[in-house]
Formats: sequence, C-alpha cells, structure tokens
Amino acid sequence: MPDRRQHRGPHPDDEHTFAESQLVALRTAVADYSWLLTRGYGEPSALKLVGDRYNLTARQRSAVRRSACSDAALEARAARQVGVVQCDGLPLGIDGYNVLITTESALSGGVILVGRDGCLRDLASLHGTYRRVEETVPALRLLINAVKRCGAAKVDFYLDRPVSNSGRLRVMIQSILEEGHASGDWRVCLVDRPDAALADYPGPVATSDSVILDRCAAWVNLTATIIHTHVPGAWKIDLG
Repeated sequence: MPDRRQHRGPHPDDEHTFAESQLVALRTAVADYSWLLTRGYGEPSALKLVGDRYNLTARQRSAVRRSACSDAALEARAARQVGVVQCDGLPLGIDGYNVLITTESALSGGVILVGRDGCLRDLASLHGTYRRVEETVPALRLLINAVKRCGAAKVDFYLDRPVSNSGRLRVMIQSILEEGHASGDWRVCLVDRPDAALADYPGPVATSDSVILDRCAAWVNLTATIIHTHVPGAWKIDLG
C-alpha cells in the first residue's frame, strides 16, 4: 500500500505510549540501558534486558535506544560540542535528513525525544524512501535561516544518495536557497555514506546521529536551537 501521509506527525498510539504515566518507567529504562552500555554490554542484549524488565513496547524501546548513551560517549560528546555562534567563519556540515526530518516532526506534532546528550531526536524512519510532507518546505526554511545566522564560511548539506527522492529534495533545497538569495559557498551533496563524510568533516557538523557524534571532531546542536526557538510548542519528551 503506498504511503499517503501528508504529515510527519505522531503515531496513533503515541498518546498512550508516551503518556505522563509512562514517563517514569521510560526514564528509568534510559538510565538502566545507559548504565549497561557504560559497562560494555552489547546494545541488542542490553536493550532487550531493559525492555523486558519494564515491559516496553517496540516503539518505547526505540525511544529508549535513541535517548541513551554510555557515560564515556556522553562525556566525549559534551567535550566536542560547540555553540552556534562558534560556527562563525568555519565550514559547517549538515546531516540533511537527520536535521530536516526531526524539524518536520516537531512542526507536525510528532514526538521529539530529548536524550542524555541534549540532542533532539524523532521516531520517524526513512525505510529507503523520503516522502515530502506539508511541513517540508517550512522546515527547510527554518533550517536554512538558522544556518545563515551561524555565519559559516561554507555550508555542505549531505543527503543519502541511495534514499529514493534525494535528487528531488536536492533540487528543492537549491530552489529555496535561490529564493532566499543565500550568499556564500553553499553545496547540496548527494553521497553514498553521509555518516562517513560528516565523521571526517573539517568543521562542526549539525546532527544527532550517534555514530557521527562519536566520530566527528566537533558538532553543533542546530536542531535543538531551531526547535526550541521556532517550535516552542513541540511535543518534547525529556528521557535523558
């Protein structure tokens, strides 16, 4: 059946899945899972152990996994984080789908998780195809305007080439850039592995992807800045 969704909004069960009555168990699960990761337990086995202990649904387990991290990862990420103003004059790499989809989710009332590391993450997934929704253009404009205010020397948007419709999204981003008369060196790049490109990027990167956060030289919490500033009513759930 084709995907006909027009919004990146909440799952029909999220009102119950993330109700106030569920949050104590979810926060405890994040703490327990992080404790296990800190002590070297494997991610799948640790998540199953914690999920079974607190009788979590698959979506709740996904939220726990995305919100948790080991103490070592938390400390290292904090040490490499830079503020938005510190991007002035530096090259800035953007994890395109990562930042865009979380912003779309916030605009459409989807669940936004606040993790241990302060990053904001959504519960959406691509499944190999990106589908434009009503929030796509507003989200892109918020993202581009936020990047402009950073004062970066150059900006590289990275999109996953293997994801269907990445080419169309690239054209859309370029059109919005032209519409807004963006100055400076802006590129929208289709690459096979954005995580590898961003992990080795010569300047700060905007992402909440744990793999990139644990490998990059510096990162900026741009998604959090956008949502906290422009979507204050977003459905944020702090599990960290």
